[in-house]
Amino acid sequence: MSELKIVKVAVENTALSFDGLFDYLVPEQLAQFAQPGSRVLVPFGRANIKKVGMIFGFSDNADVTKLKKVTAVLDQSPVLSEEQLELAIFLSQTTFCPIFEAVKAQLPSGMQLRLTECYEINLEASAESISALSDEEARIYREIKASGKPLNQKKLLERFGFVDERVLEEMTKKSVILKSDKAEMMSADKTIKTARILSEFEGDIKLTPKQADVFNTLCDVGEVSVKDLCYFTGVTPAVVNALYKKGVIDLYDAQVLRVDDVSDAQREDVKSITLSELQTVAYSGLKDLLMSDKPEAALLYGVTGSGKTQVFLKLIGDAVESGKTAIVMVPEISLTPQTVKLFYKYFGSSVAVLHSGLSIGERFDQYKRIQSGEISVVVGTRSAVFAPLKNIGIIVMDEEQESTYKSESSPRYHAREAAKFRAKKNGSLLLLASATPSVDSYHYATSGRYHLFTLDERFGESNLPEVTIVDMADRDLALRDSAFSGELLSEIKENLERGEQSILLYNRRGYHTIATCGDCKSVISCPNCSIALTYKKKNNRMMCHYCGYSTPLETSCPSCGSSRLFYKGQGTQRVEDELSILFPDARILRMDMDNTSGKSAHQRQFDAFANGEYDILVGTQMVAKGLNFPNVTLVGVLNADQTLYSNDFRAFERAFSLITQVVGRSGRGKKKGRALIQTLTPQNPVISLAADQNFPEFFKQEISTRKAMLYPPFCDLCVVGFVSSVHQKAKEGADRFVELIRSQNPEKNNIPLRVLGPSPMNVVKVNGKYRYRLIIKCRNDKAFRNMMSQLLRQFMQDKLNKDVSIYADLNDVGNM
Repeated sequence: MSELKIVKVAVENTALSFDGLFDYLVPEQLAQFAQPGSRVLVPFGRANIKKVGMIFGFSDNADVTKLKKVTAVLDQSPVLSEEQLELAIFLSQTTFCPIFEAVKAQLPSGMQLRLTECYEINLEASAESISALSDEEARIYREIKASGKPLNQKKLLERFGFVDERVLEEMTKKSVILKSDKAEMMSADKTIKTARILSEFEGDIKLTPKQADVFNTLCDVGEVSVKDLCYFTGVTPAVVNALYKKGVIDLYDAQVLRVDDVSDAQREDVKSITLSELQTVAYSGLKDLLMSDKPEAALLYGVTGSGKTQVFLKLIGDAVESGKTAIVMVPEISLTPQTVKLFYKYFGSSVAVLHSGLSIGERFDQYKRIQSGEISVVVGTRSAVFAPLKNIGIIVMDEEQESTYKSESSPRYHAREAAKFRAKKNGSLLLLASATPSVDSYHYATSGRYHLFTLDERFGESNLPEVTIVDMADRDLALRDSAFSGELLSEIKENLERGEQSILLYNRRGYHTIATCGDCKSVISCPNCSIALTYKKKNNRMMCHYCGYSTPLETSCPSCGSSRLFYKGQGTQRVEDELSILFPDARILRMDMDNTSGKSAHQRQFDAFANGEYDILVGTQMVAKGLNFPNVTLVGVLNADQTLYSNDFRAFERAFSLITQVVGRSGRGKKKGRALIQTLTPQNPVISLAADQNFPEFFKQEISTRKAMLYPPFCDLCVVGFVSSVHQKAKEGADRFVELIRSQNPEKNNIPLRVLGPSPMNVVKVNGKYRYRLIIKCRNDKAFRNMMSQLLRQFMQDKLNKDVSIYADLNDVGNM
C-alpha cells in the first residue's frame, strides 16, 4: 500500500475566529494531482458542507483516522506558486484576514470558483422507479438524460421555469437522478471555431469546387478560424461543415486571448532614451542597486516634469535585457492609458495590463499570459503587485504616496508592503517614485532605510510654472457665488485666444453638494447613510456617494413639508455649467466618477483632450497627477482649502500633494506655464510651499509635528472598526474591545501602545450600518500582531458580540 498523502488546506468562507490550515487525507486516485497551489473540494464543518480550499503543503499528521478526505482536485496544475502561497500567509498575518481571502486577492475574479448544484441521471435506477415518475418529473428526467452531462440547478430551473426546487429534491430521493456539487470558474476561456486538415486524410475523397478551394486554402495556411476561412474563400459555413463530415478537416475550439492589439504601436528601443545629467546620476546609482544581489528599496524624488519615468523605463529595459521581469504600478486607472501606451512603445507585446477597468475575461486572459511566461513587464494599479511573474528584477510604484495603493476591503493590504515582500523573495529593486512622496517614505529615505535619488529640475526645455495665489476672501460680494476669481477668468480667456489648453481642479463632483430647509433647517440626507445627498443636474436626481441611493430632486422638505429649500455648495457639474455660460464657444470636458465609469472612458477622454478636441478640462483629483499634455499652459485650483482641514493628521500632506501635482501639469512642453491657486487662507504655509513645489521644506515642517504628536513614521497606527445595524451595539462592542486590551496588560508584556477612543467614524452610518473605531498607536511587530489576532478571535467568540462585525486595519491611510 502506497504512503498516504495528507495536505494542509485553507478553506473558503471561514470566520477569522477559527481560521487556519486544516489537514485532509487525499484519496489514492487523486494523489498525483494534489499539489501545493492547487484548489480542492473538501467537506467542512459538522455538516460536511462542500467548500473550495487551497493546498498549502503537506502534513506529517500520523493520526489519519479522524481526517476527512479531499473530494476532488479542481485544477489540472497549480494556480499559485510557492512564492504566492507564502505571500498569502504574510497577508493573512499582517492584515488579520482569513487565509483564503488572501488567496482570492491574488487571483483574477474570472479564475475564482463557485460551487453549483448539478443533477445527472442515475444509471442504476430501476425501470419501475423511472416509469413511476410524474409527467413533470419525466420531462426533467428526459432533459437531463438528453444532455449527456450533469446540468446545474440554475439552468434546469430556467428551462422549466415553473419547476419547484422540491421536485428535484424528490427525484433525488427516488434515486432516479443524482445530485452533486460542481466547481465552475467565473469566466470561461474565449474560443473561436477553427479548421485544420486532418493528418490522416488520404486525399481520395471527391470534393466540389468550393470544397476544393477551402481545402487548398487550408493547405497553404495550415489552420485558420472558420470565420476567416469563409471570408477569404467566399463560401458559407455549410461548405466547411460538409468537409468536416467527410473526414477531410477537423473543427475545434481554439482559445483566443482577450488582449489589446499592439501590432500598430510605434516601437522604439529603450536604449534610445536620452537622459539629462541629473537623470544620468540617478539612473547610474539605481542601476547599481538593480544589478546587485541584495534586495534594496529606493526613493526617486523629483519635481513634476523632471523625467522620473524615463529613468525607470531605462532601468526596466536593463532588467528585461538581463532576463528578468518588472512590475510597474500606478495609483489610479485614469493614469493607466498613458502609461500603457508608453510601455507598449518600448516593450511591445511583452507588456500585460492589470486594472479594474478590464472585463472579467480580459483580466483572466492577461493573468494567463503572465503565468505562461510570455510577459516581461506588467503595468497596472494596486492588484498588479500580485502578477504571477517569476524572477522579478524591479518593482516600480509611481506616485507612491497615493492612498489608492491601500485596499479598503479584506485583505486590507498596502501594495507597498506586498511589493516589499516580493522584492525580498526575488532579490529585486523596489523603486518608489514621486514628486510628493509620503512623509513616511521620505523620512525612511533621509534616515538611510531607503536609498534616496533626487531630480530637482525639470527635464528638457520645460520650466516649472509661474504660480499665483489668489485670496478669495477679497472678492466683491457680487462674485461670492462664483467658483472663479477675476484673475483666473482673465487667464482662461487669454489661453482660449492663444489656442492653448487649461486644466481646472475642483475636487468635488455633482452640481450642488447640500440641500437645506429654510424653515426647519434640516439637511436632506441619505436614509441609509449619515451624509447629505448631492444634486446631479444631468439626471435631475439627488444621490448618495456612499451607498448609491438616489431620489428625484426634492421640491419640499421631507421633514416638515416646507417648499423653502436652499441648494448650496458646488461640484464639477456646476463649475462646468458656469464655464459654459462665461465662455460659450469653449470646448469643455468634465472628468469625474460620474462620467468615467464606462469601459475605456478614461482613455477615450484623455485621448480626445490630448488631440486638441477640448480647450478646458475640468475634473476631480483624477486630472491632477501623472498626466502629460504639452499644450496645457494654465492650471487653476478652484478651492485649495477643501482638503486642508479634514479630520485627519495627514490632511496637510494630502493637500500639499494634490496642489503640487496639479500645478505640475502646466508648462510641460516648450510653452511657458502658469498656475493660479484660489484660497481663503493664503497665509497657510502648505499653500505657499505647494506653489513653490518645495517638498523638502514642507517635509521639514511636517515631520517635526509628527514627531511631537507621535504619529507615523514614529509609530504605527492600527484602526479597529466595529460595525452593526444597531447604533448602541456598535458602541458597546467597541467598549468591550477596550476592556479586552486592558486584560492583556500589553505594557507588562513589552507591547507599547496608546488607545484613542472609541469614537464614531467620520461618517457614522453607511448603508444602514453604524460604525465605531479605536485608533491604536503601536509598534507593528510580531508581538503586537499576535496579540491583536488573539483579541480579534476572543471578540468574535463572545456571544455578546454576535451582532457586531469587527476588523483591524494596520496603517490605514483613509479613515484616521
